[in-house]
Amino acid sequence: MKALLCEHHGPAETLVIRDLPEPVAGPGEVVVSVTAAALNFFDTLIIQNRYQTKPALPFSPCAECAGTISALGEGVTGWRVGERVAAWLGHGAARGKVVVPTDAIVRVPDALDDAQAAGLFVTYGTAMHGLIQRAGLKGGESLAILGAAGGAGLAAVEIGALLGAHVIACASSPDKLALARGHGAQDGLDYTAEDVKAGLRRLTGDRGVDVLYDTVGGDLAEPALRAMAWEGRYLVVGFAGGAIPKIPLNLLLLKSCDLRGVFWGEFVRRDPAGHRANMERLLGWAAAGSIRAHVHARVPLERWTEGYALIGDRKAKGKIVLTL
Repeated sequence: MKALLCEHHGPAETLVIRDLPEPVAGPGEVVVSVTAAALNFFDTLIIQNRYQTKPALPFSPCAECAGTISALGEGVTGWRVGERVAAWLGHGAARGKVVVPTDAIVRVPDALDDAQAAGLFVTYGTAMHGLIQRAGLKGGESLAILGAAGGAGLAAVEIGALLGAHVIACASSPDKLALARGHGAQDGLDYTAEDVKAGLRRLTGDRGVDVLYDTVGGDLAEPALRAMAWEGRYLVVGFAGGAIPKIPLNLLLLKSCDLRGVFWGEFVRRDPAGHRANMERLLGWAAAGSIRAHVHARVPLERWTEGYALIGDRKAKGKIVLTL
């Protein structure tokens, strides 16, 4: 089978495709024939050894995938060969077949194609965990999302709208804001044309933002924090802007607001029951058509550099998926 491998840390151009033996499922595992593997921003970091997860070399990137079950391991019940599933691996999904424990797979609703299903775990799972477990988002509260047109941002837009929040999309161009509005945002802020603090204060009637979902970091973090409401919750999700910001702690005191980290992968490990409940709720929304799981581009595995470039250059509007 073909596999995209990181044999030496470096940029996407240093990855290679190799032929590897097909894997065999062990007890409690299944083999999934992969048709789609989703890229996330952290895939641009993990191959450069700049991410908190540091797999041993060589490894395949991509944390999530979709496909069909091609083999069952010893003792596996409740699953059958040929079922469509999506899986969360952490890394290693960019290959023709993967071995996955049964507790890490979910059935794919008929309403979703494989490329959509492949991108549900990280972005939507993070948004679910961040907005529900970490923020305790309530209906009627204001929710601002930095980087609202990327895969992570659009997931938060959709889920925030479903939870009844007033969603303010923040992005770097009018077309990105239009995309976010099409996914449920009620207001938009172009932070290349208007100051983040002033814009968010304006859009909340000078009250400030109840919950802020930050996938960007960098220079946007401090002005966004200055726009928080009293007892607001600022969710630290990622740093797509490149720089990790240094926050003046007096701002938390003055607004009695919280900075809360959102580490979805560790949440999955520590609270598998909570993760399963989130995913079942999410898949119910997907089956009902309440979330759209927007795919910006489907890129053949052999052209992986194009997919990485879309993320690295911040041109992605939704998920980038490698197809096999």
